[in-house]
Amino acid sequence: MAAQAPEILGFDQDAVARAAAAIARGGIVAVPTETVYGLAADARVPEAVARIYAAKGRPSFNPLIVHVLDVAAAGRLAVLDEDARMLAARFWPGPLTLVLPLRGDAGLAGAVTAGLGTVAIRVPAHRAMRALLTASGVPLAAPSANASNHISPTRAAHVAGSMGNRVPLILDDGACAAGVESTIVAGRTILRPGPVTQEMLAAVLPVAPGRTAHVSAPGQLAHHYAPRKPVRLDAVERDGDEWLIGFGAVAGDDNLSAAGDPVEAAARLFDALHRADASDRVRIAVAPVPAGGMGAAINDRLRRAAG
Repeated sequence: MAAQAPEILGFDQDAVARAAAAIARGGIVAVPTETVYGLAADARVPEAVARIYAAKGRPSFNPLIVHVLDVAAAGRLAVLDEDARMLAARFWPGPLTLVLPLRGDAGLAGAVTAGLGTVAIRVPAHRAMRALLTASGVPLAAPSANASNHISPTRAAHVAGSMGNRVPLILDDGACAAGVESTIVAGRTILRPGPVTQEMLAAVLPVAPGRTAHVSAPGQLAHHYAPRKPVRLDAVERDGDEWLIGFGAVAGDDNLSAAGDPVEAAARLFDALHRADASDRVRIAVAPVPAGGMGAAINDRLRRAAG
C-alpha cells in the first residue's frame, strides 16, 4: 500500500486550529515563515522535538531555533543583555535569530539546544507562524521543513516533495518572501548571514562575521542546502549538460533576477535550485551574485550547496 501523502491546508483559522491541535498532541507540522517553511513542534516536549530530528534526519549536535511571539516570551527562555535588546527592538518581529544564554528554568527540551548553555531564538513576522504560536500557546522549535542538508523549502510543494509522509500536515500560505534562512547573531558576531544584512545590523551595533570552534547555532554545517546534483558556482555560461541558473545579464535556463536585484534573487534562490534539481540535466551551474548586502546570504547558501 502506498504511503499516505501529507495533508496540505490553505492558511485560515480552521487550518491553524488543526495545526495547533497536532502540536498539543506532541506532533509536528510544517508552517511558512517569512524566510522558509519550518517544521514545528512544542520546544518543551522531548518526544515532539525528537520527531523533528527523526523526520529531517538531522544530526543531534545541530541545535534548533525556537520561535516565540515577542521579546517578553524570549526573556522567559533566555537572558537578553543590552545589545540583544537593541537588536530585538530594531529587527523583531523579523528574520533575525539571536543566540542567547539559556535560563535555568526555561523548560526547553535538551535536544533543542543540543546540550549547550545557549538557545537560538527568533520572533517571526509571518502571519501563519504567528497565528500558530498564538493558537498553540507554546514556544515552537522549527528548523527548515526539509530533509537535513537538502535544499530549503520556500513553498508547500517543496516540503511535500522533500519530507513526504514524514510530516502529516502542511500549512500552505504561498511562497516565502525572503527565501533564505534568518540571520543568526551571537553577541556581536554574525554566525550566519541572512535577510538582516551586516550593513543593517551595523546601523545598530558594530557586528562582524565570525565562526565558532563548534556548532553553536543552526545552519553552521559546511555542507548544507544541497541539491542531489553537483553544483558549479560563478558560471557565466553553460558547460555541456548543465542547467544554468542565471543572474542579471547571465540569462541561463532560469534567472534569479534579470534586473540584478539581490533581494529578488534571495527570494527565488531555493525555488530555482529545486527546479534545477528536478530538470533532466545532470549538473547545475549558477551565475555570480555580488557579495554585498543580501548577496552575502545568497553566496553563503550557494557555497554550502556546492560543498
